[in-house]
Amino acid sequence: MAVIKTRSFCTDYCFWFTWLTYYWVCLFCSVIQSYIMFLYCPIVKNLWVAHNIKPSTQNKCMLVHLKLDSTKVKPVKSEQLLRIEDHDFAMRPGFGGSPIPVGIDVQVESIDSISEVDMDFTMTLYLRHYWKDERLSFPSTRNRSMTFDGRLIKKIWVPDIFFVHSKRSFIHDTTMENVMLRVYPDGNVLFSLRITVSAMCFMDFSRFPLDTQNCSLELESYAYNEEDLMLYWKHGNESLSTDEHISLSQFFIEEFGASSGLAFYSSTGWYNRLFINFALRRHIFFFVLQSYFPSMLMVMLSWVSFWIDRRAVPARVSLGKPSSEDILLCLWSVQPLKRRDPSKGMPSMCLFILSRKLEECSHASMRGRAPSITKLETTRIKRKRSLRGNVGRIILQNNHVIDTYSRIIFPTVYIVFNLFYWGLYI
Repeated sequence: MAVIKTRSFCTDYCFWFTWLTYYWVCLFCSVIQSYIMFLYCPIVKNLWVAHNIKPSTQNKCMLVHLKLDSTKVKPVKSEQLLRIEDHDFAMRPGFGGSPIPVGIDVQVESIDSISEVDMDFTMTLYLRHYWKDERLSFPSTRNRSMTFDGRLIKKIWVPDIFFVHSKRSFIHDTTMENVMLRVYPDGNVLFSLRITVSAMCFMDFSRFPLDTQNCSLELESYAYNEEDLMLYWKHGNESLSTDEHISLSQFFIEEFGASSGLAFYSSTGWYNRLFINFALRRHIFFFVLQSYFPSMLMVMLSWVSFWIDRRAVPARVSLGKPSSEDILLCLWSVQPLKRRDPSKGMPSMCLFILSRKLEECSHASMRGRAPSITKLETTRIKRKRSLRGNVGRIILQNNHVIDTYSRIIFPTVYIVFNLFYWGLYI
């Protein structure tokens, strides 16, 4: 029995010694393999850094289960790659040196509205800024740019461009804020955003409705004058582009143009300013149908009374009175504005028509009273030998001659007036 117990103890001792030796050899190989992968495999290194894993014997099982899937690898933060924390972006690039050039490129998407009452316009556009900030340069073997959304804008320096004479403006935020930032390896930056802005437009209605309005949208830096920031059009005149399908209900868009200049403020100095100029010519067809054509018809209709018998006073008066009322209604219908009346462009025509109708009514009433003159009044008129009495008697006795001349004079004067009017305003 003693021999059997000694033999069992030796067997167990050899088994445990062999198993522990194998275990330590495997553990040593795993540690060596882990160090080799940590040094020469950057993906595994990023995994360990991201998950705070240290290459030790306690993590050898975890290393086996971590898969090298690039979609699950947490990339290096953009702030770390761009070294944002290493610089003070409250200062402009190249502070203390020459002014930083900032190029501007604008694409007009639409002109939403033109308000004559408020004297402003609303425009939606894409505003793009171009500048170089060497603090944002980063190493790249493929020379590829990095694109970010609006969350990085608050951490870096961007130009403070604003719209001069603007009333309201906002950046579109559906479904996310429409802001794009693109950084190139050499430090060049593209900053783009989609904006709707309402700005003032000083309008002149002296030629309404045959007017042409010249409006402009002005861009300028708010804080940096020309000693710190040089604002310019990125591609010259080609920096301003428009959508081919832009149209307005009351205006033709004749031209778009880009220009630049300087603005002076007594307290802060000179600033670079960019202009987006466009001309708007009003549609005349609507006003021809609403105002001009009806007015012409009413004037021509009033001429019919010259061919009616002078003794038919009610017919002549009834023809002139409705025409006068229609003209007054026409004058009221062409006053759509409250603060400034655009019908000042055509008061001469309306006054001409109105005076013509009043004169016609006065002649018609005078003819209507002529047959009712009593014998006593007739005798009194004959006794007066003054010039005024003679002229009045001649007019009453020869009123048919007045109609004959009016058939020629009034159409001729009206045609000459129209030639002068349309030649002056068109």
